[in-house]
Amino acid sequence: MNVLIPTPLLSYTGRAHVEAHGATLGELMDDLDRRYPGIRFRVIDEQNRIRPHMRFFINQEAVFDLSSPLSEDDEVVIVQALSGG
Repeated sequence: MNVLIPTPLLSYTGRAHVEAHGATLGELMDDLDRRYPGIRFRVIDEQNRIRPHMRFFINQEAVFDLSSPLSEDDEVVIVQALSGG
């Protein structure tokens, strides 16, 4: 499936659109980490939770659980929240 990578993580992938596979969002992140070592830790914490500043969208719908199911024709977008003042 197609995964859109946010700009701060391009140092891992080298491009904004990559392919990855998995039956769930967690499996997709595992596959991305196999292809691009280290990327998972930037998105998922040590307790296997999505980091507070990261967001996932599957087919333009926000998801908050790594067990969210995926199908091969889904589009996944990873977004890093910005903060400041």
